[in-house]
Amino acid sequence: MKPPIRRLYAIADSHYLEPAQFVPAVRAALAGGARVIQYRDKRGDPAGRAAIAHELNRLCVEHGVPLLINDDVALAAEVGAAGVHIGRDDSDLAHTRARLGDAAIIGVSCYNELERALAAQAGGADYVAFGRFFPSHTKPNAVQATTALLHAARARLDIPIVAIGGITPENGATLLEAGADALAVIEGVFGQVDIQAAAERYARLFGDS
Repeated sequence: MKPPIRRLYAIADSHYLEPAQFVPAVRAALAGGARVIQYRDKRGDPAGRAAIAHELNRLCVEHGVPLLINDDVALAAEVGAAGVHIGRDDSDLAHTRARLGDAAIIGVSCYNELERALAAQAGGADYVAFGRFFPSHTKPNAVQATTALLHAARARLDIPIVAIGGITPENGATLLEAGADALAVIEGVFGQVDIQAAAERYARLFGDS
């Protein structure tokens, strides 16, 4: 059975983390209550990314938490990650499923497009992500999504819904109330001095601590 996509979905991003920081940072996020980890690394160093992904996968397996690889289907297959997250410009859903198999978790970015999410669900996606919902330093030019979209998506989707974009412990509750199952956070966790404490603040939104 696939692990659920819910609660704090922490995205470890090379915009905030140097190569040597990924493993200790993710370990701290897990200790703080992260229930999904995504590895997002845009550096042009395939060998380095593979080494980090292998280490993160071992760590996540130890904690019983799924590791998802951003964009890179081949890397997810190589390290045996739980799955992958794909966007508009990445591998298409059918090809990704064929490559990784039925057991893999596949998430799809749907921006502010409900029809894209419905198509992803019909195509076998395991979850969809909408956003950005609030101003974001990581993706300042991303399209704007609304709580009305979450309400509409919740009424029509059976798979988990992830919200992303500028989410803080102060504004995250409104997204959960509107229908999000998970809150995806980058800077709010990995851009903080105390990563474990930052993750704990989000975990409280779910009653985890």
